[in-house]
Amino acid sequence: MAESDSPKLYNVAVVGATGVVGQKFLRILAGRQFPLRNLTLFASKRSAGRRLGFGETEIEVQEIGPRSFRGVDLVFISATDEISRTIGQSASKAGAVVIDDSGVWRMEENVPLVVPEVNPDDVARHEGILSIPNCATTPLVMSLWPLHKVNPIKRFTVATYQSVSGTGQAAIKELAEQTQRVLENQRAAPHVYPHQIAHNVLPEIGSFKDDGYTSEEWKIAVETRKIMHEPELAISATCVRVPIYVGHSAAVHVELSRPMEAEEAQGLFREAPGVSLQDDPSISLYPQPHTASGRDEVFVGRIRQDSSHPNGLAFWTVCDNLRKGAALNAIQIAEELIAQGVI
Repeated sequence: MAESDSPKLYNVAVVGATGVVGQKFLRILAGRQFPLRNLTLFASKRSAGRRLGFGETEIEVQEIGPRSFRGVDLVFISATDEISRTIGQSASKAGAVVIDDSGVWRMEENVPLVVPEVNPDDVARHEGILSIPNCATTPLVMSLWPLHKVNPIKRFTVATYQSVSGTGQAAIKELAEQTQRVLENQRAAPHVYPHQIAHNVLPEIGSFKDDGYTSEEWKIAVETRKIMHEPELAISATCVRVPIYVGHSAAVHVELSRPMEAEEAQGLFREAPGVSLQDDPSISLYPQPHTASGRDEVFVGRIRQDSSHPNGLAFWTVCDNLRKGAALNAIQIAEELIAQGVI
């Protein structure tokens, strides 16, 4: 092969490499045939010098400096909103394409919000920064999209059941410690969440807004509309934190433009990229966080006609929120940028 025919390799940086999503990102990236030339890892000052495994090697974590992104092609950010805002701008100005995991850029008009199985063409509109959706939005739009393409959705309601890993390492630790204390009949004092999460559920994710919805529920609505290019789609969400380590689940009720049999919906899900159908009530086969953990697919089951509406359909969906809900989706966006030649 002539040198000019060799595939282009990319210099990649990861900001927030020591976090839950950052470490998952590294494990997924190491297992894919990504055209990687060089990988640089960044984290907070207290994590600088730490060594993280990448495939069969280890890479030392660095603290971000004024010239950190010189010569870097792709920057993945999974950190605080403040870091996403400042580092996202500086990395983009340095010539890198930024793929960000925070909520800072998602609703900016000139920032594509992308799930490659749903709106891959949007990556070409980037102006240096792209955003991945909230980890509860991604599996939702991936399960809605196969239906919407053939039978437009007029309205849907969703109740999510979200794991503590969506909050980060401190929440994972808190659940483990509280569970142990509850089993020992001791008081489990909350720190990360407003109430005890062990043996409990909390219908509060994010901050409450004036209309009574939380910021997480607002994100699901506005992000879904943007990704699906349906600005008038009627949506109502209730988001609940549950004592599960990994895996976001959702009960979804859609109002379609016309009636749809469950069997037709099953066929659509069966053919949808990135979606796996698990739907056989006779053997209690349906998606579960326990079995979805560590998997890349969005799992869909419990598909049935909604008895409350002639055009209604109900189903249940589960996804590993750290993989397809975050890290994997970011990598797939980068792969789409490369495939379309827009990086």
